[in-house]
Amino acid sequence: MESKYIERALAMRAKGYNCAQSVACTFSDVVGKSEEEMFALSEAFGGGMGGRKSTCGAVSGAVLVVSMLTSKGTLDAGTKETSYERASKIVDEFLAKNKSLVCDELRGNDPDKTPQLCQQYVLDTVGMLQELLQKM
Repeated sequence: MESKYIERALAMRAKGYNCAQSVACTFSDVVGKSEEEMFALSEAFGGGMGGRKSTCGAVSGAVLVVSMLTSKGTLDAGTKETSYERASKIVDEFLAKNKSLVCDELRGNDPDKTPQLCQQYVLDTVGMLQELLQKM
């Protein structure tokens, strides 16, 4: 994985960005948006969808990036199937590696381990997005 993506994601986590923001903002230049825009777009996905510990924020941030890279913004463009296929690749790969998409399950019962676990999930999805970008 290219070190610039790792460095950006780690720097964002260090600033206190949630998992979704850390992933989405890492690729702000790739999707043609400012970091501030990506921060705002992904904010409520953190903590497993609004802090509810459901869908992992890192995965949600990655899917947001996939949508922004793939969709042409209209139904007539016919990009929905491609968006779904690309998002499914990220979701399937994350599931295969981590056995769950649920934030609460992924974080486990030890709150002291949560920051390290979440950081790893962010890095996992950043790597998956980078691989996808190389194939697009």
